[in-house]
Amino acid sequence: MMNDVYLVNNFVEDCKLRGITEESTIRYKSTVSIFSKFLRGKHKSVLNIDKNILRDFIAYIQKDKKLAHKTLENYFSALSSFYEYLTYEELVKNNPVLPVRKRYLRVYKEDSRPDGERQCPSVEDVSGFINSIANIRDKAIATLLAKTGIRRGELINSDVDDIKWKNQSIKLKPTAKRSNRIVFFDDECERVIKAWIRTRDKIAPKKCKALFVNNAGERLDRNGLYKNFNKWAVRYGLHNPKSKRIEEHFSPHCLRHWFTTHLVRNGMRREYIKELRGDARKDAMDIYNHIDLEDLRKAYLACIPLLGI
Repeated sequence: MMNDVYLVNNFVEDCKLRGITEESTIRYKSTVSIFSKFLRGKHKSVLNIDKNILRDFIAYIQKDKKLAHKTLENYFSALSSFYEYLTYEELVKNNPVLPVRKRYLRVYKEDSRPDGERQCPSVEDVSGFINSIANIRDKAIATLLAKTGIRRGELINSDVDDIKWKNQSIKLKPTAKRSNRIVFFDDECERVIKAWIRTRDKIAPKKCKALFVNNAGERLDRNGLYKNFNKWAVRYGLHNPKSKRIEEHFSPHCLRHWFTTHLVRNGMRREYIKELRGDARKDAMDIYNHIDLEDLRKAYLACIPLLGI
């Protein structure tokens, strides 16, 4: 019998076949499972919903759970993907999420999210922010994000063995979003990482490979990183969690924006920046643009801002 659990598990397998990243697949499964639990309380199945049920779910997320609007957006993105799968498998006639998402979330976004650009602080502000972080792990995380421009998921999936100290580089795990997997760091970053590793080795068990671990010695997860990063950003005055203005928010992704902005300002070649960011190679000519890693490393060291760490 095709119960909700069976359908969710099949959806997860479908995500894997489509090449959706592991992190996205986990989030999709979590969201659909939450929705399925919500439906059980109404004696409904995922195959038997309508716009009224989805409106009730919006109210549940907003009023009962009191979750952020961004979380609501993410939930409906996952649900839309799930019902696209059910439509493809001819288990439902159409995707019921699309019209509800269009009618309610789009209007809400226009009313609640003001215009503005993602925050890109000065070199002085990032220097002050990182130097204000008292916890060596969190300081190493912020430094690595600023100096490499890597994504949060790429950072938490990195292992100690991925670091090559000789040429100050890290080989990231493969993901669907990234082409080049090699990123570089400088002397400032090396000092902070090594200081963290000395502390890490006292916490993490020998079998643990993760570069960044929590207080229990287990690999740090996305939420743990985000929570601690925001704590220090609030203390330094870069992040206002109560504001709806995007320019008053400072998240780990802002350091990827900062990294790119300052490489541009310091005159790095566009193709070198794309390589360091790991942007997908979309243009036909990109596959023929072979970049020498040593030239890239030298250009990086010449352009990455020093932070006085």
